[in-house]
Amino acid sequence: MSQIVIASGLGSGRVVFLAKGSKTGAVAWGGLIEVSEVAADDARAAELLAIAEADAATQNEVVEPYLIDVEDKGGQLRPTKYREVIRCLGPTVREDLGKQAEGTSA
Repeated sequence: MSQIVIASGLGSGRVVFLAKGSKTGAVAWGGLIEVSEVAADDARAAELLAIAEADAATQNEVVEPYLIDVEDKGGQLRPTKYREVIRCLGPTVREDLGKQAEGTSA
């Protein structure tokens, strides 16, 4: 199962994703799941989480980074758990709110 790192941005309170190319000392966070660095195995997932946790502890831009399972559905990353779909997109009862209203997908 593939995994990505998700966290909450301190400035906006929105969900952010550890971006492609992030490494210790040069971490980037993005607001769209499409920017995510995808870990194909447990070793890479642990490495990405360690990078994210170190950044959270020193830069104070994000809080509580953690790994979520994702799958590729037609070229788009999709969280596999319903809780994470809601975190990535927004409310399920009002599609005029959240990221789904902005035309982004998860």
